[in-house]
Amino acid sequence: MATPPELARARYDQVTSVIRAIIEQIQTLWRGMSPESLEDDLLGETGAAVAAAVVSGQHTVADAAQAYIAAQMAAQGGSALAEAAMTAAAFTGIAPDGGPLESLLFLPAIGVRRRLAAGLTPQEAMIGGLADMAMYTSTAIADSARAADRVAMATNRSCVAYVRVVQLPACARCIILAGQMYTRSEGFMRHPNCDCQTLPLREHEWPDVPTQSQLIDRMDEAQRRRVFTVAGARAIAAGADAGQVVNARRGMDVAHIYGRRLQVTHEGATRRSVYGRSRDRAGDRMERFAGQRYGQATSMRYFRSTRSPRLMPEEIFRLADDRDHELRLLRRNGYIT
Repeated sequence: MATPPELARARYDQVTSVIRAIIEQIQTLWRGMSPESLEDDLLGETGAAVAAAVVSGQHTVADAAQAYIAAQMAAQGGSALAEAAMTAAAFTGIAPDGGPLESLLFLPAIGVRRRLAAGLTPQEAMIGGLADMAMYTSTAIADSARAADRVAMATNRSCVAYVRVVQLPACARCIILAGQMYTRSEGFMRHPNCDCQTLPLREHEWPDVPTQSQLIDRMDEAQRRRVFTVAGARAIAAGADAGQVVNARRGMDVAHIYGRRLQVTHEGATRRSVYGRSRDRAGDRMERFAGQRYGQATSMRYFRSTRSPRLMPEEIFRLADDRDHELRLLRRNGYIT
C-alpha cells in the first residue's frame, strides 16, 4: 500500500497536471484574441470557453478529493468510510475570494490595458495578460482542490489534523511553513499561485514530509538568493531563523480575504443549485436577480435566497464548534449530501 507521503505526492501531481492541461487550453484560446478586441472576446464565446475550461478543472480536482482522503486514512490504519458524499460542483465557478469566477478571469484584460498605457508593445501586453490569466487559473483550481480536501477531511472522523506539504520550487513564505501541523479545521494560509497542499493525519504524529530546514538545505545558493533575497539568504546561512527573516504571515490569507470578516459567496446559490434548492424548501424568500458574465448583467431569470448567504468552506471551519456542527453547515451550504 502506498504511504501517506506518496499519496500526497500523487495528489499534488494530479492537481498540477490538471492545472497545466487547463492552462494549455487557455493558451490556445488566448492566441485567437487581440488587444483591440480583448474585452469583447472575454465577454463573448471565447471568454465563456475560458471560464468553462477553468470550471472543468475545478470540478476534476474537487471530484478526486474524497478518494484521496479515504486512501490517506486507510494507509494510516484508519477508516476510509465517509459520513457524507461530496458535491464536486459546489467547488466550481467560484474565485478564491468567494466572488464569481468569470469576474476574476476578466482581470487580465485590465492588465493588458494598463501595460499598453505604460508603453509596452501589444505583443508584450498580451504576453503579460496571458501570465495573469495563468496565475488566476492555477490559483482558482488549486484553491478548489484544497477546499475540497478539507471538506472531505470533515466527512471522515478518522482525520484529526493535517500537515502542510511544500514542493520545490516554492516561495519563501511557503518554505518556512513546510511540515507544520495544524488541526483539521484550521485555516490554510496561501497566496496567489500557491500550490502547497494538505496531508491529512489520523493521529498527531509527524509524517515523512520535508520541513523548512530540509527544503532550504536542498536549495543551491542561487535559489536561496532568489527566494529569500541576497540579504535574507546570508542571514539564514549565518543562523537566523527563516521565519523571522521572511515574516511568514504577511500577505497570506486564512479567512479574512480582501478585508472581509465573513467569507460568503453567491456562486452556486441559485434556486437551481443544491444549496439554493435546500434554502427554497426551507422557506427562504427568493428574489430574482440578473446573471453576470465578467461583471456584465445578462438576464433576470435567476432566483436566490435573500436571507441565507452561502458560507465558504474556510468560514465554516472557522465558525463551527465541532465536527458535527461542521457537517451540518457543510450540508446546509451544499458542499456535501
